[in-house]
Amino acid sequence: MRLAGTDTTAWPYQRRRAALKSVFAARRLTAPWTLCPSTTERLADSYLPSAQGWLKYKPSEAIVGAVTGPPTAPRSLLLGRYDTGGHLHYVGRTTTLATAAGRAIAPLLTPAAADHPWTGWSFSAGWGSRETLTVTLVEPALVVEVGVDVARDAAGRWRHPARWHRMRADLTGIEVPLFGERENSAGR
Repeated sequence: MRLAGTDTTAWPYQRRRAALKSVFAARRLTAPWTLCPSTTERLADSYLPSAQGWLKYKPSEAIVGAVTGPPTAPRSLLLGRYDTGGHLHYVGRTTTLATAAGRAIAPLLTPAAADHPWTGWSFSAGWGSRETLTVTLVEPALVVEVGVDVARDAAGRWRHPARWHRMRADLTGIEVPLFGERENSAGR
């Protein structure tokens, strides 16, 4: 939290982030050093040591658009949400599913049609990773509930993997919060 001998903890996050970016650029840092995507929330906040200033969202819904692992036993889910124009945006993926959860989800997945909105996309294995995930696209019909935190990247995607909670057979994709919409509770 010091830069060239200067304590930066009182600086607003936006200024601290800009300083960090300049260090990466000046030193031409590359892997294994990684400047992770940053949240666009709380840009004016100073650093509060030993304080939890970030609020967590309650469980949230998303639409399954793809899976890793075999579709008969998915290992993780790639999640999306529609925008106001009806376009499915990728918002993030889950942590590794328990075997029982993967088996329960598998029969509810339908292979994707040729016009899947994510056809031709590649997905990164993680922040700063150049490794791409091997995914199987599925029809974006299954709604799931996941636990996500407040951190978002510049594109509005969840910065950290979401934790699987349960399937939401009672919801359709149009009942899921819209891409970019802030939610403070599950559902609408």
